[in-house]
Amino acid sequence: MSDRVLICEVGPRDGLQNAHHLMPTETKKAWISALAAAGLKEIEVGSFVPPKLIPAMADTGEIVAHARTIPGIKVVALAPNLKGFQRAIEAGAHKVTFPVSASRKHSESNVRMTPEQMVEEVRKCAQFPHPGVEIEGAVSTAFGCTMQGSVPDDDVVRIAAGLAEFCDYVALADTVGYANPAQIKRIFKKVSSAIGSKLEAAHLHNTRGLGLANALAAYEVGVRTFDSSLGGLGGCPFAPGASGNVITEDLVFMFEAMGVSTGIDLDKLMAARKLMTEAIPQEPTYGHFSLAGYPKGFSAHA
Repeated sequence: MSDRVLICEVGPRDGLQNAHHLMPTETKKAWISALAAAGLKEIEVGSFVPPKLIPAMADTGEIVAHARTIPGIKVVALAPNLKGFQRAIEAGAHKVTFPVSASRKHSESNVRMTPEQMVEEVRKCAQFPHPGVEIEGAVSTAFGCTMQGSVPDDDVVRIAAGLAEFCDYVALADTVGYANPAQIKRIFKKVSSAIGSKLEAAHLHNTRGLGLANALAAYEVGVRTFDSSLGGLGGCPFAPGASGNVITEDLVFMFEAMGVSTGIDLDKLMAARKLMTEAIPQEPTYGHFSLAGYPKGFSAHA
């Protein structure tokens, strides 16, 4: 098993969709270009949802087209249904992620479908012609839910197994930041036993300050792909006070300090962070590396 990890930057989607201030389209393009220049090979650039619901994602088609011009990156977009999937394909996304909540209450409240019905909705999308486009099924609220509370492990395993039947990859998401390291290890092991190598990524939030601890726990049980957000931008609208995803620059520093290669240049990543914070200065951002910088004698993994 490789010690190298892949970090997917989700700030342009997960961060901006919850921001109170819009980032101009041209600035968003420059930000994504800066992220790619820092060495990020996979970037979730937006979502194909109705613009009236999430105005920040209204320009996703144009953003995907721009990202496609950047050599060497996988352009990822989120879609909630077949219409969104068709738009993602037309725009040229390399990979499309479909969120499916393991929490029955959360799923019925947000999409008016049970988790099982949502799995079938994604199955319909997978049956639509999509040559060269990868499909990821993301099991959201896999570690707990603000509406339902605890989510049984067996529900997570069942939903993941259903998605694995027709998705290229499956991810587990701590959507509202309820997870702890022991839980991360337990559930990732159970899902891995059920679907094997199709389990690819961890999408973790830092709501209660356990984001890095949970990422390390996932790494220790074999996960090598992680979603994160520069500056911890964003948060979950259903978790008041949630501080967004795991912070990209802190995650990169942790792995590089451990001797695990990310392929990301921290100095260039901080330049991308500066561009982001200057574009939407009213939005709260987080992070320890941005405050403390490098420890004396630090050397990134070659």
